[in-house]
Amino acid sequence: MIRVLLADDQTLVRAGFRSILSDEDDLDVVGEAANGREAVSKACELRPDVVLMDIRMPELDGLEASRRIAADPRLSGTRVVILTTFDLDDYVYGALKAGASGFLVKDTEPAELIHAVRVVARGDALIAPSITRRLIAEFAGRVKRPAPGPQMNALTEREREVMELVAQGLSNDEIAARLVLSPATAKTHVSRIMTKLDVRDRAQLVVLAYEAGVITPGWLTP
Repeated sequence: MIRVLLADDQTLVRAGFRSILSDEDDLDVVGEAANGREAVSKACELRPDVVLMDIRMPELDGLEASRRIAADPRLSGTRVVILTTFDLDDYVYGALKAGASGFLVKDTEPAELIHAVRVVARGDALIAPSITRRLIAEFAGRVKRPAPGPQMNALTEREREVMELVAQGLSNDEIAARLVLSPATAKTHVSRIMTKLDVRDRAQLVVLAYEAGVITPGWLTP
């Protein structure tokens, strides 16, 4: 069962998401929060698998709330999905840097919302890969890239190749097909890369890949 916490200052939005998610046998909405501070408190109390986090909330915004959740070792198993709108694109890269595992447009279709929660819960891929890749590429391109550190240099040639594909939004199965590997082997490579680079999940790995110049925006597919 995937445990979900809803964090949004609009009661109707929370009610709508709860209605959609509660119809699924494998999803359980365990709590709601009306502001960022409450979201952090409820996350610590309930230990959800996924937090759907509005980016604009009173008391503490979704960005800072995500950062606090990601930094809390007690919540290492909790993933945050930022809820945003296209006019807030500037926040997305910062949200991923803060520890969010992905993002959704607030008017997303119900099926996409359900799929997103499941995907993030298993840590398999970023949300909405085509949009995520475009936004990360745009904002990572503005960041001054540091020289690759010793952790990056510790990656094998195969691991760098896998990292490039993760950064393009490919799932483990897609990476396996591209490199003619078994899905289990692809998953092992991804896990080892995240361990070597000390990153929380695939979203953080993507951000690091752009910042370190392992992949550049020009390599993206639409």
